[in-house]
Amino acid sequence: MSDSLAVGLLLAFSGGFMDAYTYVFRGGVFANAQTGNIILMGIHLLEGSFSASARYLIPILSFAVGVFAAQATRLGFRRRRRLHWRQACLAVEIMVMLAVGFMGQGMNLAANSLISLACGIQVQSFQKVRGNAIATTMCIGNLRTATELLARGLKGRDWALFGRSGFYYGVILTFALGAVTGKYAVALLGQRAIWACALMLLAAFLAMLAEEEQAL
Repeated sequence: MSDSLAVGLLLAFSGGFMDAYTYVFRGGVFANAQTGNIILMGIHLLEGSFSASARYLIPILSFAVGVFAAQATRLGFRRRRRLHWRQACLAVEIMVMLAVGFMGQGMNLAANSLISLACGIQVQSFQKVRGNAIATTMCIGNLRTATELLARGLKGRDWALFGRSGFYYGVILTFALGAVTGKYAVALLGQRAIWACALMLLAAFLAMLAEEEQAL
């Protein structure tokens, strides 16, 4: 139920949305792109601006904590059947987005750290869509896989590989659309724009429940 197309696209859209929200509204910090945060942190450290580097270091650490928490949740829920561990992780993400919507820009560090925590949870919890290894919070791995499949498809004239390549490019496009939507949502709603992301995550949660019921 967690690797369905609907759930994957909703998560990819929300991933782009979160990155745009934190970068545009929360002081130029990435929610998902920790590579960018590491680069910016290093630049500020080199310039001797330790307080500015902390704006990036703490979200990076929060992302790692999110990955750890998701894996711990997976191990803890291994034998429980009423609630799937991925649904529990999504519920935490939703609560985080709701909480961040109440935080003004004076609390940007806390807000960015919480969203990075949620992104770490998401990237660890949802790693496949339709059996394909996929990331819903970043694009570099998806772009590499899409282009590799395209090259292999061209070489062997394999339409199945073309289809898989197009699927990956579609996920990247969905992520980009989420980022664009996030930018305009911030312009309209300010700090509460993140609640739109909470709604998308809730839709993914409900989609998982619906597919679980169909499976039963």
